[in-house]
Amino acid sequence: MSSTVTPLAAEFSAVSTIWVLVGAALVFFMQAGFAMVEAGFTRAKNAGNIIMKNLMDFCIGTPLFWLFGFGIMFGAGKFIGTYQGIADETYASVSPDGVPFFAYFIFQTVFCATAATIVSGAMAERTKFISYCIYSACISLIVYPIEAHWIWGGGWLSELGFHDFAGSACVHMAGGVAAFVGAKILGPRIGKYDKNGKPKAIPGHNLTIGALGCFILWFCWFGFNGASTVSMEGENIALASKVFTTTNLSAAVATIVTMIFTWIKYKKPDVSMTLNASLAGLVAITAGCDTVSPVSAAIIGAVSGILVVVAVEFIDSKLKVDDPVGACGVHLCNGLWGTVAVGLFSDGTIGEKGLFTGGGAHLLGIQALGAGAVIVWVAGTMFVVFEVIKHTIGLRASEQEEIIGLDITEHGLVSSYADFAPTMAQASLSYTKDDAKSVTKIAQTVKPAVPVEKAVEVESYTTGKDKLTKIVIICNQQKLNTLIDALEDIDITGVTVTNVLGCGTQKGQPEYYRGAVIEASLIPKVKVEVVVGNVAPRAVIDTARNVLYTGHIGDGKIFIYGIDNVIKVRTGEEGRDALLDSPA
Repeated sequence: MSSTVTPLAAEFSAVSTIWVLVGAALVFFMQAGFAMVEAGFTRAKNAGNIIMKNLMDFCIGTPLFWLFGFGIMFGAGKFIGTYQGIADETYASVSPDGVPFFAYFIFQTVFCATAATIVSGAMAERTKFISYCIYSACISLIVYPIEAHWIWGGGWLSELGFHDFAGSACVHMAGGVAAFVGAKILGPRIGKYDKNGKPKAIPGHNLTIGALGCFILWFCWFGFNGASTVSMEGENIALASKVFTTTNLSAAVATIVTMIFTWIKYKKPDVSMTLNASLAGLVAITAGCDTVSPVSAAIIGAVSGILVVVAVEFIDSKLKVDDPVGACGVHLCNGLWGTVAVGLFSDGTIGEKGLFTGGGAHLLGIQALGAGAVIVWVAGTMFVVFEVIKHTIGLRASEQEEIIGLDITEHGLVSSYADFAPTMAQASLSYTKDDAKSVTKIAQTVKPAVPVEKAVEVESYTTGKDKLTKIVIICNQQKLNTLIDALEDIDITGVTVTNVLGCGTQKGQPEYYRGAVIEASLIPKVKVEVVVGNVAPRAVIDTARNVLYTGHIGDGKIFIYGIDNVIKVRTGEEGRDALLDSPA
């Protein structure tokens, strides 16, 4: 192999090119971090849907940014870049010195995908998949490229001296604004607010993978911020080192402050909020990581640690915007704070000095103007996008689809944790009384294929003086809490629940994996056992059928047995007396 260096290759810096490509790979891997955070902070019945949305953000955004977005972002013009065709070496002049065009292109592509994927968590658990895909296409095609052109593509904000080194405003605040608008238009999840409007907790199903996602994002942020120097030559070596330091300090201090703040506020250090604080500190430092001192970075992080808690609670409680993962508090509020903080703490390494470092209020005014412009642009365009989707194909999944879970209704995925059936019922369900009422209402609107009164012989199950009846109900895991709530309404307070596997003669609904039918016919179910003596068995049977009925294969079965006697171990009471509501 010849070792001759061509004139073209001689123009490029190997170390800078590798630096940019490694940074691009790290920023791409942030998709995994977001997927884990969002899946962990939401319920198991939607985990597959979350993963699909994060995957498609990148896969939809990549070709659209290549075909149109890059050209709009880096074309000539103050407000909208003049489109000159798909991204190719026609745009080579916009590449940093020493870096090939396509290295710079892929670096910009992964930033676009990051802005798009922020929205997924805020709209989780109730958004139609096709509608989300359309949103993702719109933000990658036009919304992000235009505001990014103002800041990084030579547009009007960059001419004014607006400074956003790696994207507190351009990426995170823009994504946070889109998330807020989408979540507001979409409305809260079923059961999120009580009749008085007070928010109720809907815990995520797996805090462990949520924490893993935060660690992945923190690690990848060194590529997000550090590689934004787009060079590892000369003075940029020292600059990248500074960026690493300020980025890490802000995140660490924010995490400590939130831990202490929640410890005081809630009497215990809140785990999920503290994880969010790490991301808030990273978001806030992203705009000024190159031009603030380590001391200033620590201050920025400390403010983020308080701001994220206050913002999440305010958005949730006062604005009534249901954001399952806290994306608006992390990205919108701290993206705004980080953008403004440049105007306060910039040490003049890049551009002007800030208000607190001897530079006056000029830079602060520019930063505020730029932040406001991005908010207005993204909020306005995304409002139109979401409203058009809402009034055409629909934005929100149906009530029944939301309660059952988007994994099965949108993707035909019975469970994202198929090998963990024994814990599925506990892991995947976080239903409330409101959910039970919603499902009961849905069931009541559907006429059963077989009238209830003809399904069993009533005379066989009437309650005699000493008659005790055992009723065994086999049903879908998704209906468990709804069934129990409905039984409580008819004064059935003692039930035994067992996780089981099985199928009937109809073999259940077919499941598919990679387009092939899964031959195993055993499906996770729950078995609910009730012994009644003071409540008519017919009431239990009718209630169970009413709640469980959907008209589809797999609704379940009800078995009725005669019971000779029941003895309460503690007191020795027998028969009906043993079934009374005293503690067993």
